[in-house]
Amino acid sequence: MKVLSIGSDRKLFEEGSAVRARLVEYASLFDELHLIVFSRRTQLTTDNLQLTTNCWVYPTNSWSRWFYIFDAIRIGIRIVRSQKSKVNGWVVSAQDPFETGLVVYRLARRFRLPLHIQIHTDFLSPYFAPLSMLNRLRVFIASRVLPRANAIRVVSERIKNSLSKVNGQMSNVSVLPIWSDLTKFQETPPSFDLKQKYPQWSFIILAAARLSPEKNVGFALRILSELLKKYPKVGLVIVGDGPLGESLKFKVKSLKLEEHIAFEGWQDNLASYYKTANLFLQTSLYEGYGLSLLEALASGCPAVSSDVGIAPELLIHKGHSFVCPVNNLQCFVSTISRLIEDNQLRTFFSLEIAPAAVLEFSQSKKAYLEKYLASIESARM
Repeated sequence: MKVLSIGSDRKLFEEGSAVRARLVEYASLFDELHLIVFSRRTQLTTDNLQLTTNCWVYPTNSWSRWFYIFDAIRIGIRIVRSQKSKVNGWVVSAQDPFETGLVVYRLARRFRLPLHIQIHTDFLSPYFAPLSMLNRLRVFIASRVLPRANAIRVVSERIKNSLSKVNGQMSNVSVLPIWSDLTKFQETPPSFDLKQKYPQWSFIILAAARLSPEKNVGFALRILSELLKKYPKVGLVIVGDGPLGESLKFKVKSLKLEEHIAFEGWQDNLASYYKTANLFLQTSLYEGYGLSLLEALASGCPAVSSDVGIAPELLIHKGHSFVCPVNNLQCFVSTISRLIEDNQLRTFFSLEIAPAAVLEFSQSKKAYLEKYLASIESARM
């Protein structure tokens, strides 16, 4: 089986990146794997790459993002036509049902190929479409692409349930969570301690997320402001970067929170942050999955989250709930306050709740790859 996939992660062109290593593992499952990556000419200076004997990566090298779709379709047509083998040996796959989904839909229709779509974002959340005009367009595109898919892979039961509510029971949907080496977070000792780095704080809250609108990090600042009224030695460490970085720093100054917030920027390894913080906080408007939350629990860090992604499956346990409705300030403040005041509850969380929750999401790399292959193959049935 040959797979033509469309994606947008430009880290594939970085030698030694985890994304590239993952792609090579995927390629071992197929006869050939060809991946077209949305990219602008100003972002990359590389041309097509052959990573292994059966794995190729192609940048679109578009003049602007508005040409991604057209350039990817053009490259995809060239790839399929250039193969000497029969066209019916192909499957086309997209990392989302939006722009990349539109590309594979056009290719599948042109060559009559099986169509496989992956969904990593809860695009049917009531908070997704109102966030931007682009998101509203993406919902529209998804409504046209998904009904024509031969197989759909989603990363959580939440997304599958959302699809079922819109389209009824869909037999072609499989749930395959994002794989992470959770043992790395469970077993690796921390290389530094946030409590030593910020000794002025007696309780450290960690937020690790892309600084973009859907992550709702600005709401975390509101939560901190309320907590400081009762707990003046609480601090918030924010790990990540993104388009809202500067505006968030300005908001910190306007709220006079400079002494209680530290921006750490993007970090490749979060294990030490998870292991030495007192609490992990996720305030997202929507999540398809919530990998950072899972990694925090694997590290034994107590957590509080908005009701997104897999949060209910991780944080509701034995009569305890650490999940709050999106943007519910009172719930977040009261739940975090309980954890600040109750040392035994935090210990119970770390030793009982977290290990039990993480166990449900633990799987070997081999098992994950087998399920990934099965998901692609199901498009041909």
